[in-house]
Amino acid sequence: MKIRILSANDVRQALPMADAIAGMKRAFAQLSTEQAVVPLRGRVNVAPVSGTTLVMPAYLAQSNDLAVKVVSVFPQNSARHEPTIYAAVLVLDAETGRPLALLEGGMLTAIRTGAGAGAATDLLARPDASVVAILGSGVQARTQLEAVCTVRHIREVRVYSPTNEHAVEFAREMRGQGPIPQLIRIMSHVETAVRGADIICAATTSSKPVFKGKDVSPGTHINGVGSYTPAMQEVDAETVKRALVVVDSRAAAWEEAGDLIVPLQAGLINEAHIHAEIGEIAAGLKPGRTSPEQITFFKSVGVAVQDAISGRIALENAVAHGLGTEVGL
Repeated sequence: MKIRILSANDVRQALPMADAIAGMKRAFAQLSTEQAVVPLRGRVNVAPVSGTTLVMPAYLAQSNDLAVKVVSVFPQNSARHEPTIYAAVLVLDAETGRPLALLEGGMLTAIRTGAGAGAATDLLARPDASVVAILGSGVQARTQLEAVCTVRHIREVRVYSPTNEHAVEFAREMRGQGPIPQLIRIMSHVETAVRGADIICAATTSSKPVFKGKDVSPGTHINGVGSYTPAMQEVDAETVKRALVVVDSRAAAWEEAGDLIVPLQAGLINEAHIHAEIGEIAAGLKPGRTSPEQITFFKSVGVAVQDAISGRIALENAVAHGLGTEVGL
């Protein structure tokens, strides 16, 4: 028996953003129409180093995809000059359970998270949206920008990072790449980045809101992908109250999305404030944006269906283009 091993570079080549975004729409639709088996992810806390290891299995019945991701988030790694996130995705044959491929999961996670927000942007943002504010300058911020520019004609990018050098590096690296415009402005203050933006992408590890709701213009679409625990909150309660809120998974959101849990516990919203899962909109079961002035907010904590479909797309493309290395087991 052989298994195909895909490095981060292999995954980058085998999982183009446009393919990933199309895959996310299919995966989310299956999740929201009960055609997917997705247990809430298992969590192992490694207290001595403030680390967390997550186990995320998923089976998609319609597309017959089966995969398991193991992802570790160890914030103290930055002091060791190591990535804070390590991950691996095991793609399995849904007919036999046989392992087919092992993919480097950090790159896959970054692409599929960006693609999830790209799918939401395509379904929720105004068609004429052309100015995007990126809050954060890490790997997730990069794929968020690529995804948004894949689904909308973006003419201006604004990037804000608490560390200005990181924003400068981000702009230098991303300017003019693929669908990304040359105009990337480095903003000294988050308020000036957000005001007048058509799309806001929050991709930080902040435990406190990174911008204020009063600075969000009518008609803005917001993607929030950085917070993934009940104690983390990138988007403030005022924004949540004003917005049409869409999530990747209701069950996962009420377990892990501090952006929604904090205002819920404060009595500022109730559970009915979630308008829809993005898969319900992708499947045509619920409407998305209903007016140009509406503020829309896509809150994603990440669900394993994204990994399962991304793994399958990457494997198919890798086989077609001879990427990766086959090894015997």
